[in-house]
Amino acid sequence: MVKFYNSLTRQKEEVPCHDNKVIKMYSCGPTVYYYPHIGNFRAYLFMDNIRRVLKYNGYTLDGVMNITDVGHMTSDADEGEDKMLVASQREHKSPWEVAKFYTDVFMNDAKKLNIDFPEHIVPATSVIKEMIDFVQALLDKGFAYETSKGIYFDIAKFPEYGRLSGMDINEKLAGARIDVDDEKRSPYDFVLWVKAPKEHIMQWESPWGMGYPGWHIECSVIGDKYLGEYIDIHTGGVDHKPVHHENEIAQSNCRYGHQVVKMWMHLEFLQVDGGKMSKSLNNIYRLSDLEEKGFSAEDFRFFYFLAHYSKQQNFTFDALNMAKNTLKSIKNLVKEHKIGTTRVGTSHFEKMFLDSINDDLNMPKAIACVQQMLHEERSQDVYKTFLKFNEVLGLNLEDEQIPQNVKDLAEKRWQAKKERDFATADNLRQQISDLGYEVKDTKDGYSLSEK
Repeated sequence: MVKFYNSLTRQKEEVPCHDNKVIKMYSCGPTVYYYPHIGNFRAYLFMDNIRRVLKYNGYTLDGVMNITDVGHMTSDADEGEDKMLVASQREHKSPWEVAKFYTDVFMNDAKKLNIDFPEHIVPATSVIKEMIDFVQALLDKGFAYETSKGIYFDIAKFPEYGRLSGMDINEKLAGARIDVDDEKRSPYDFVLWVKAPKEHIMQWESPWGMGYPGWHIECSVIGDKYLGEYIDIHTGGVDHKPVHHENEIAQSNCRYGHQVVKMWMHLEFLQVDGGKMSKSLNNIYRLSDLEEKGFSAEDFRFFYFLAHYSKQQNFTFDALNMAKNTLKSIKNLVKEHKIGTTRVGTSHFEKMFLDSINDDLNMPKAIACVQQMLHEERSQDVYKTFLKFNEVLGLNLEDEQIPQNVKDLAEKRWQAKKERDFATADNLRQQISDLGYEVKDTKDGYSLSEK
C-alpha cells in the first residue's frame, strides 16, 4: 500500500487506486526565463521520485508537466515585472528565443540528473485557445468578471478558498485594503486574462481584445487538456501553496463543479549553508557549478535522497562531498556483489525497502536499507536485489566512463596476481593509480573505480 502526505487533507492517504492502475499526475514545471539552479531541481527530483516509486509498485503513469514560456508577473500575486519580457530585453532576443534556449538548458540538466520525464511536456503557449475557452467558461458560470484591465476570478464565489494553505480568507478580506485596484471586487481576486497594451510583445486575440493569460490559468488548462477533469496527484514546491495552487483549485473546481485534484504533494525548500539562496550571497548554484568543483549531477541526485522531501534540506559542499563518497562506496560494493558466490536471502531487505518508499517516500530510510544489505557477504543475490531497488534510485551502474586502457591494465594485473607475479601486479596497480583510478581486490575478483 502506497501512502503519501496529502497537503489538502493534512494526512497520509493511500494513493488513488483505479482498476487499470493508471495514475494521472500533474507537476508544476519551470519558468524558462533564466538558468535553473539546484533548488529548482530538487522539485523535479521529487517528481521523479514519486513517479519511480509508483512504477515500482506496478502503477502506470500518465503525467504532465507545463513549461511556462509566456510571461507572468514577478510575484504570485500578479504584481511586478513580466519575467519573460525582462529576459527578452536583457538578452536582446524575442521571448520565444529566450524560452527555447532556457527550455533546452533545463531539459539537458534534467537528463544529466536522470529525471524520469512525464509523458506530456507542454509549453503554455501551445494552449492559448484552450485558456481562452476556460476563461470564457468561468465567465459564463459567473465565477469571473471583466474590468478594463482584464478578466478576474471572483474568490468570493468560492468559499473553500484558502483550504490548502490554511488561510482564513474571510479574515483577510475583512482587513484588506480595497484601494489597490478599485475595479477589482476584492484585492485577492486574481487575473485570468490580461488585456495587453499595444507595445506588449506576447499577446493573442481573444473575445476581450488582444491580451495574454495570467500565470495561474495555464496549469488548470494543461491539466484539463491532457488528464481530464479528475487528477490523482498534483506536485509542486511549498511556495506555490498559498497563492498559485489555491488559485488553481478555485478556478478548476468552479469550472467543473467538483474537486479536480485528489492529492496535493508539496516539497520543502533547499537551503544553502543554512539560509536562502540569494544572488547577493552569491550562493545560487547550477549543476555546471557543481561539475566545475568536481561533482557530478548524480552526486546531487544521491544527495537528494538523504533528506525527506517534506523537510528543508541544507546544501553545503561538505554535505555534497559526503554524498559523493557514500555513492562511490555503494557502487563499489555493488560491483563486488556482482561477482560474489555466497547465497544470501534478501526478502527481508526487499520488504524493508518497499515499506520505506511506500511510507510517504522515506528515502533516507530506504538508503539505510540499501547500505545494510550491501554489507552482507558478497552475493549475486544482493546484486540482483539492488538492481531492482535501482528502479527507484535511478543510479548509473555502468562503468563505461572508465577508459578501455585502464580496464586492460586492471585485467593484466589480475592475471599477473593469479600467476603470483606480484612485482608486475604492483607495477600495474601503480600505472592504474597514476591514471586516476584504483583497483580493489575482493574475495572473488576485483573492482575498478575512479579515485
